[in-house]
Amino acid sequence: MKHRFAVPTLYAVLVLSCLTSMYFIRSLYGYIIIALCLLILFQGYIRYIQRRAAVERKHLLESVQRTATATLGHHRHDWMNDLQLIYGYMKLGKYDKLGICVERIKEHMVLESKISRLGIPSLVFFLQSFREVNRSIDLRIEIRDELQLDVMLRAEDAEELTEAIVDTIKKFQFMGRSSWDEVLELHLCMYQENGEVVVAFYPEGEAGNADKLQKYIDDWQSGKSVRAERIDSNRFSCRLRVPVKTSVHNTNEVNACL
Repeated sequence: MKHRFAVPTLYAVLVLSCLTSMYFIRSLYGYIIIALCLLILFQGYIRYIQRRAAVERKHLLESVQRTATATLGHHRHDWMNDLQLIYGYMKLGKYDKLGICVERIKEHMVLESKISRLGIPSLVFFLQSFREVNRSIDLRIEIRDELQLDVMLRAEDAEELTEAIVDTIKKFQFMGRSSWDEVLELHLCMYQENGEVVVAFYPEGEAGNADKLQKYIDDWQSGKSVRAERIDSNRFSCRLRVPVKTSVHNTNEVNACL
């Protein structure tokens, strides 16, 4: 962190030195030289900012690529396990268990398809890569309706909902555990209800610090489009609500009447 401020501090000192020296210089050539020095310092600082931004973009891209690669590897591992299980049942002649195994694979594929169709890239990436990035929470996702949030919500509401989902999961991660080695189980359910997109969070079992959730709900900013509400006063559970766009809501009402 120190070296990050070292170069800007050095540039600031040099600029102040040049500006201070102008007070003592009375010749035109001196002013010209100092102006050239300031111009060189300005150009140098611009190039430094551009290089630092390029390095940060490269590091961010590499981080996303590592996460995506790890997520694909995790999914590939799951598919290999399923295929080996099917092959084992076939080899042992336990054909009655093949249907259960295939049905579980089908449910997993349907869920992945529903997540992909949510339409918010940051939310889709977060949900699909969650198991690889965060292993302290067993996140179980359920999407009851065919939700296309990029169509149903305004762009700013979609961004706010994504931030709220991520923040709520983080709150549960740090407030819901009774010990740091505990693996928490959280059920996330998304559906549409009364012209709103609802995201509900239900913990599996009792949370360690459920009373702190109420403060999290109380501190929720009233000016936000996304509203938060408590579900059960005795459990670490809550709902996030955000209204769908008026045009989409009216279209759904017309289709329901037809």
